[in-house]
Amino acid sequence: MSEPKPPTPTPGDTYKGWLFKWTNYIKGYQRRWFVLSNGLLSYYRSQAEMGHTCRGTINLATANIAVEDSCNFVISNGGAQTYHLKASSEVERQRWITALELAKAKAVHMQAESDDSGDECPAAPPSSGQGGGCRNLEIQSTLRTLGSKVEDLNTCNDLIVKHGSALQRSLSELEALRVSGDVGDKMKQVTERATLFRITSNAMINACRDFLSLAQSHSKRWQKALHSERDQRIRLEETLEQLAKQHNHLERAFRGATVLPSSFSNPALGNKGGVSGKGDASDEDDDNEFFDAMEDPAEFITVPADPKYHRRSGSNASGFSCETGMDDQSVNFDELSLASNPESPQTLELEPVRQRRTRIPDKPNYYLNLWSIMKNCIGKELSKIPMPVNFNEPLSMLQRLSEDLEYYELLDRAAKCQSSLEQMCYVAAFTVSSYSTTVHRTGKPFNPLLGETFELDRLKDCGYRSLCEQVSHHPPAAAHHALSEKGWTLRQEITLASKFRGKYLSIMPLGSIQCLFDKSENHYSWKKVTTTVHNIIVGKLWIDQSGEIDVVNHKTGDRCHLKFAPYSYFSRDVPRKVTGVVTDKDGKAHYVLSGTWDEKMEFSRIMQSSKGENGTEGKQRTVYQTLKAKEIWKKNPLPEGAENMYFFSSLALTLNESEEGVAPTDSRRRPDQRMMEDGRWDEANAEKQKLEEKQRIVRREREREAVKAASTPEEAVTEDSINDSPLKTDGVETGTEASEVSDETDTEDSPPLTPVASPYGPSHVPFQSAHPDNYQAMWFDKFDDPASGETLHVYKGGYWEAKEQGSWDMCPEIF
Repeated sequence: MSEPKPPTPTPGDTYKGWLFKWTNYIKGYQRRWFVLSNGLLSYYRSQAEMGHTCRGTINLATANIAVEDSCNFVISNGGAQTYHLKASSEVERQRWITALELAKAKAVHMQAESDDSGDECPAAPPSSGQGGGCRNLEIQSTLRTLGSKVEDLNTCNDLIVKHGSALQRSLSELEALRVSGDVGDKMKQVTERATLFRITSNAMINACRDFLSLAQSHSKRWQKALHSERDQRIRLEETLEQLAKQHNHLERAFRGATVLPSSFSNPALGNKGGVSGKGDASDEDDDNEFFDAMEDPAEFITVPADPKYHRRSGSNASGFSCETGMDDQSVNFDELSLASNPESPQTLELEPVRQRRTRIPDKPNYYLNLWSIMKNCIGKELSKIPMPVNFNEPLSMLQRLSEDLEYYELLDRAAKCQSSLEQMCYVAAFTVSSYSTTVHRTGKPFNPLLGETFELDRLKDCGYRSLCEQVSHHPPAAAHHALSEKGWTLRQEITLASKFRGKYLSIMPLGSIQCLFDKSENHYSWKKVTTTVHNIIVGKLWIDQSGEIDVVNHKTGDRCHLKFAPYSYFSRDVPRKVTGVVTDKDGKAHYVLSGTWDEKMEFSRIMQSSKGENGTEGKQRTVYQTLKAKEIWKKNPLPEGAENMYFFSSLALTLNESEEGVAPTDSRRRPDQRMMEDGRWDEANAEKQKLEEKQRIVRREREREAVKAASTPEEAVTEDSINDSPLKTDGVETGTEASEVSDETDTEDSPPLTPVASPYGPSHVPFQSAHPDNYQAMWFDKFDDPASGETLHVYKGGYWEAKEQGSWDMCPEIF
């Protein structure tokens, strides 16, 4: 028996969810929101459209439902409408198929009852007992009474119309006879007709009152009966689900009791006795339920593992079975220990957790044409493009780096893993999770000022604290350091190279990310993939992630190769797909990862691998036999109203919240960013220009001091005279003056952390390097990492001590 699934909704309920609908060969599969209700399947582009725009509806009573493969199915009503749909997984597809089949059966049954509504129904259905028959007779009697009341109302209505018309005629005649004086007979006639009209009206009112009271009294009874039936149905569903879980547990317990002891205690007993043999025979029908096939990536294919890897009775495979079985069980044990660890800080901490904000002011609807700014900048470095805050989001790049910690629980779980290969799976899932916040975030973050910092102190509620600092301006670079009480450290230094190509914007990350675990001393490092922003000229902006990541464990030599598939209009694959394989130092594959970078990731253990058929490009693909996939990461849902709050996640909403005691250089204190969050965009643009000009002045002064320090006194005097002369030419420009020329167009708010390509060509670079910027980071030092062989800025300490003492005298005044 398979693992218990969430109960499929009954046909009367509404079933909703995301599916991929085939549109055409240009756009391919598009993500749509589907709603199944009352035998009708409708779809919308988003959940927000449900209130006003339906993109299409198909009646399941006349529809045909066909399954194509593991994730695809087709719904057609005979040629007029045909929906080609794709689910995110085979399990999700099966849930939809079950719900659709039940809804179709219900719709057909209701249509048949509607067609036969004129036929006389039996007094009591065959399946009902005495109580059901009495209830049916009572309902029929009530319906007959209501029908007679409706007939009374119709009769009263006819009489009111008749007597009202007669009264109107009499009044007209009375008006005509008022002059002649022969009014007595007519007045008597009018009085009689008015009396009849009043009597008829009173009868109408009484009949309406009786009908209303009768309908209300029986409506309450029927509503109560309906609620009772609904509650009974829910209780039955919960009972069935509980029975299914108990059955599954008993089945597993039986398998463990009859098979596992013979393998672990004495392998020689595996071929003796009849119990083990019967256990093997009974497993033949259950193999497909415990081993699953994942979706086919380009380089490899996964299929269900052979049943022999799950039978512990065979003596030849006993050693390998013990090894793989224990390693597979360690996943469950790790998850259990994380859920019930008595040493967890949450169980010992008595201080109340701070309530953080869940909303920010809604984004104003200011229109600004991006193409009017970008059309003259094609091919240029984006550090040369002045950008207003209209294209920003009210967060800095340092805060965006801190958002990588939204799924810090993955590193907490990785720190508790006994196996380095299993730990690699969690670290790989963490690398993928950092992209989940970018799927709707088309606004660019503020580029930090030199020396700007951002702290994220979640020590009390999450067990970690992190610090970011802008450590360089040319090229712009940010350093990040996070330390957790659970035994892991994350550090990264990121610089982004970006180019605008007219129709799209490419952002290529430079630098590396490293994660160190205290207990195992494992040291991991990886780099980021390329981010592409599409539809810069026309259309709705959308973001894609593409490329490959190699997560390397420098201690053991383990490696995880992740591939982010780029979106293609002609691909019938799931959009935003990510696949990966975890291998040891010898290149042997142990785990397969699969999923999407905006939804979830799953991993499964490899039992055997072999070479399969050639792929589409003539390359031989590897076939992996795997155990059933387990979910390792799932994206948190966005908060309510996120579309009006820059699509911020719950963590992102709290990043710019004002806090006491932070450094004066913290991003929360940045005035233009705060003004933008409050909706004062014109003031934010003006303040942003002031900050940029202030940064340029400080940088020129710092470079001038570097020139003087690097030159002899005579050279310094000559240098100053050249810089101050109005007749200087390009041929005698120094590195300081060249940088000033660059700064005339260099804006603080260029896309974040963009390295500068000199407008004067490669020959100009020696002038810049002759007098380097002598800026030293406040909280980070450069460090040559012997494990990865890379140079990066590493936290040198002192920040949190300064915060405890409230001493920030050493911080520069950058705002």
